[in-house]
Amino acid sequence: MSLFNTPKSPAHELFHDAVAAVDRLTELYTQATSFLRENFLDAMVNGAPSSRIRAYYPEIRFRTASYAQVDTRLSFGHVSMPGKYVTTVTRPDLFRQYLIQQIGLLIENHDQPVEIGPSDTPMPLHFAMGADTSVPQEGAADFTLRDVFDVPDLSTTNDDIVNGTQSDDELGALAPFTAQRVDYSLARLEHYTATDPVHFQNHVLFTNYQFYVSEFEAYARRQIDDPDSGYTAFVSTGNQVITSGDQPLETPVKMPQMPTYHLKRADGGGITLVNIGVGPSNAKTATDHIAVLRPHAWLMVGHCAGLRNSQALGDFVLAHAYLREDHVLDDDLPVWIPIPALAEIQIALEQAVAEVTELQGYELKRIMRTGTVATIDNRNWELREHEGPVQRLSQSRAIALDMESATIAANGYRFRVPYGTLLCVSDKPLHGELKLPGMASDFYKTQVARHLMIGIRAMEHIREMPLERIHSRKLRSFDETAFL
Repeated sequence: MSLFNTPKSPAHELFHDAVAAVDRLTELYTQATSFLRENFLDAMVNGAPSSRIRAYYPEIRFRTASYAQVDTRLSFGHVSMPGKYVTTVTRPDLFRQYLIQQIGLLIENHDQPVEIGPSDTPMPLHFAMGADTSVPQEGAADFTLRDVFDVPDLSTTNDDIVNGTQSDDELGALAPFTAQRVDYSLARLEHYTATDPVHFQNHVLFTNYQFYVSEFEAYARRQIDDPDSGYTAFVSTGNQVITSGDQPLETPVKMPQMPTYHLKRADGGGITLVNIGVGPSNAKTATDHIAVLRPHAWLMVGHCAGLRNSQALGDFVLAHAYLREDHVLDDDLPVWIPIPALAEIQIALEQAVAEVTELQGYELKRIMRTGTVATIDNRNWELREHEGPVQRLSQSRAIALDMESATIAANGYRFRVPYGTLLCVSDKPLHGELKLPGMASDFYKTQVARHLMIGIRAMEHIREMPLERIHSRKLRSFDETAFL
């Protein structure tokens, strides 16, 4: 079976208009997915076809020969050097506004058109079928699936671009992820969160404490009943959507690994809350996949161990540095790479703490410390001999320890997603205050109730910032993609 049966697609065409370019991407994507679906369903009924079935992702190409420098304040929307650049595209329906914005900036900043057409990257059948129809496991059909259809290929499903290890010297990358890498993450997101990626908002809160889910739902119900809030719907696990505060939500029979909830706005500027559970592996998994959605910011609002005797249960910790002993990102982002605090995020978080607690300036120091947060991969680190770990923590000037914050911040740095951390002290293991039933004070319980609201307020401050200010040049490398 050496012959390929492929759809007859339009030839590559130049576009000076971003909307028209995205319309063509949508046309090509719809044609490719429809072709693969129809041929698959036919093969399942009538058996293997006489030729291999193949369709291709659409792509965006861009060329410039000019060294003219664009506005140097911009961190995205332009290429840094003359050359040829390309990216494959998936789900233009989901990424429509993002693509229009990014293509439009490229055309405007360089006064050059983009070229749209089919790529030479085959579209795997699994991604073309989506969630509507499952693809059977190998052996379930009366023919060998990969002999007829393309399946996911790790050579185009990786993080070479964001890690800076891609090897193609002729074509530069236009976007941080290839189409297959995006499709893979979209599928994993639906699996882990039990919600469709279409519901994800541009501002993502991560937590490791179930209490925040109940608080978030209560807040969401109040907001969707307020016509002036700008929020339009709340989405719970299983894609349950409510648009008024008194609508019921069913408790899922089986909770997903990372229950996720979305307080939506029409422009995507709402807030998504992900309960990642405990551990750096979960934190990496969640951020690896959410990154393809190109959120405007993500924040960790979880619990931590306070390391200073002057801290009380319920105090807040605003991370301005991270001690990384989580190890899950060591191969992708070496530990010698600093993870800086981002001024815009820090200011938003501090403002939110002041607003919610009604404390200002020097008085904030009564309930909040700013400093280094250590993230470790051993939940029971307290049970080890203390001399070594405690000495390292003291030398790093760490004020708190948890199992997720540095991972989330490091992956934000790696994926160019603005990040921040505000934690709540839930125990003080070095000072005999362990996380045991009955040890929490009324002050601690009050602060926990405020904590989520601080995260929400911070996101609302960030939402009001211009996009070019949030996505600053701090997170961009020497040879950067034009798209966010």
